[in-house]
Amino acid sequence: MADRGSFSGRVGFILAAAGSAVGLGNIWRFPYLAGQNGGAIFLLIYLICIFLLCYPIMVGEIAIGRNTQSDAYGSYKKLGGRGWGFLGIFGILAGIFILSFYNVVAGWAFGYFLEISFGDLLSAGDFGAFFGNYINDISDNFWFSLAFMVLTALIVSQGVQKGIEAANKIMMPLLYLILIGLIIYSLTLPNAIQGVIFYLVPDFSELKVQTVFDGLRQAFFSLSLGMGALITYGSYLDKKQNIVSSAAVISLADTSVAFLAGLMVFPMVAALNAYEVSGPSLIFVVLAKVFSNMDPLVGRVVGGSFFLLICFAALTSTISLLEVPAAYFVDQKKWSRKGVVWGMALLIFVLGIPSMVSQGMIPALNKLPFYQGRDFLTFVADMCDISLTLGGCLMSIFIVRTWSLKSMDEELAIGNDHYMKSATRTFLSVVMRYISPWLLAILTFLIIVEKFFGLGVIFPGWE
Repeated sequence: MADRGSFSGRVGFILAAAGSAVGLGNIWRFPYLAGQNGGAIFLLIYLICIFLLCYPIMVGEIAIGRNTQSDAYGSYKKLGGRGWGFLGIFGILAGIFILSFYNVVAGWAFGYFLEISFGDLLSAGDFGAFFGNYINDISDNFWFSLAFMVLTALIVSQGVQKGIEAANKIMMPLLYLILIGLIIYSLTLPNAIQGVIFYLVPDFSELKVQTVFDGLRQAFFSLSLGMGALITYGSYLDKKQNIVSSAAVISLADTSVAFLAGLMVFPMVAALNAYEVSGPSLIFVVLAKVFSNMDPLVGRVVGGSFFLLICFAALTSTISLLEVPAAYFVDQKKWSRKGVVWGMALLIFVLGIPSMVSQGMIPALNKLPFYQGRDFLTFVADMCDISLTLGGCLMSIFIVRTWSLKSMDEELAIGNDHYMKSATRTFLSVVMRYISPWLLAILTFLIIVEKFFGLGVIFPGWE
């Protein structure tokens, strides 16, 4: 086990773990959910969910990993026996399928970066039609997604310090620099103040059950919880580090990116009054139109920078998603890291091809009869959403019923001399014992009902 690798210190771990959390969910999904759910009131619910539910789950995952110094499967097996090992396998499989569709969307963003920066995308005119044709034709998307997967594998194959940590030390600061630069520019646009008001001034009349539901789901998805990524990263953390404070910094870093993304996006869309645009249309259609209305050179620079930001955010997440199954085979099968990484990268890329061709190229995958006519990529993405909340629920039960809160406390006290007498200990225990399992079980059930039947089945008038 000596050749597993480890982070060089607290900064390397925090940047890598924050990079795992920061991704497409922060810069694409968060703004469109905020737009659909009243802006500032959604932001408030999201922040509450992050620190009241998701932060304790993050602490628990990291503690499990550091205690066992093993991959997700090995961690659960070591602490709970072979029967609990299935939860680690469940998380590993979830990570594989998340990466299979995530890499496709990352390929779209990479393609848009190239087309805006060096092509003629901004003169397309009808950006909705352009995007539809773009994702329907995989002649370019195939190579863009493949390039993204190759870059991910190149980084992960270099190991924990020279690959994962080194890449995040470069990309995370660059991500913040680009994001802040785009915010400064977006605030100079016409009607920017209307977008800022919508985003930062809560209208409590917009508070609905759907707002709470979407805020909780987005918070959990945003932090990459429930799939073993933070267990894996925690296993590379030395015993001198304070898990409680490190998890707080990671949560703040992830939340700050989502917050700043909204501060960047809403001034841009204010002029088009497109606050409630959902899904890929927000960044690939609406914002493309915003960039096209700028001076041609400015549009290329700002639009190219925006999609480069998306690429950085996606890459920091794809790295962690690939590391989860790679760590399993390195730890459990003793296979070489480079061989495992490249083999898994190829397998996951192939698994992503159905998602790639489900955007119109193959009609049977474009409208699934058993899934309310949605496409295959959406189906995989939604099933991964379910797997994350279910994984978090089961992890909470595992900590309380099998590993024990006492054992978790002892692990968290290492590197934190004041933990045992702190209010944080009480807070984590209460959330883990009485809130997390029940709330995540309910959330998992509601997501399943929503995706397969529509929430109106059990909550008439929900929408």
